[in-house]
Amino acid sequence: MLLLPSSLGASGAYPYRMPTEVFDPNADTVIGTMRQYRVKEEDTMLDIARHFDLGYNELMLLYPEVDPWLPPVGEVLRIPTRWVLPLFDKRGIVINVAELRLYLFLPEIGLVKTYPIGIGVREHPTPFGTFKVVEKEKDPTWDIPPSLRAEFGGRLQIPPGPENPLGAYWIGLSGGSYGIHGTNSPWGIGRLVSHGCIRLYPEDIERLFPLVEVGMPVKIVYEPVKFGLERGKVYVEVHPDIYHRCQDLTAHGVDLALSSGLMPYINLPPLLRALKEKEGIPVDVTRR
Repeated sequence: MLLLPSSLGASGAYPYRMPTEVFDPNADTVIGTMRQYRVKEEDTMLDIARHFDLGYNELMLLYPEVDPWLPPVGEVLRIPTRWVLPLFDKRGIVINVAELRLYLFLPEIGLVKTYPIGIGVREHPTPFGTFKVVEKEKDPTWDIPPSLRAEFGGRLQIPPGPENPLGAYWIGLSGGSYGIHGTNSPWGIGRLVSHGCIRLYPEDIERLFPLVEVGMPVKIVYEPVKFGLERGKVYVEVHPDIYHRCQDLTAHGVDLALSSGLMPYINLPPLLRALKEKEGIPVDVTRR
């Protein structure tokens, strides 16, 4: 059964509040809710992920043993539509490469939107740093880089249309040839698939495009471990080290808890368990 993209997924806007102190009981940096879904005949994990506006990786972190093409009919899956926010106090975009997810912060109305993404392969990683949006284009033409022309039969350009890997929208970033764009291959969302650009589902880039202005800041980070606060509780969200940048992810997570000042409020055993399991969902690690 082919599932259509759903408005029930992550494409809504979520209220949030950044902390003003280390342990701010009024902070709200954990958004969304976990859901459930019963697998139907002809479902695939890719269809289910897209239906809930998730990347392929987000479902497979919870169900690594499930055949993505033949999930067991009737099984009830946990749907991970809940996230710890990266810390950001401006209006703009934060892309966390480690979790393959983009966040659009709108502090003037206290809301954040989030979308799954595809990122650069390890040989051509998505760059980190602070950028700005320098251009926006609907129905872009793709100027094929010289290094890729052989893959496309020597062509120099691909015009707008179904063959264009950029999809229907392009958001260009400062500092080079990288950008945020759509795709003509939606099943690459939640995977390492590009030469460094950030890809979104066609329906997500269509939603994001009108909300982005030229000059908007874009921060690209690598945070496989994030800590968040909700109703006086501490949560951790842990993802695999996909770019192999952390020698020891457990040590990295513990160091982050210490350096953030949150360790006195954290129960160590569930933190260590979350760092080991790396399921990509918020886990309550509050010291009771």
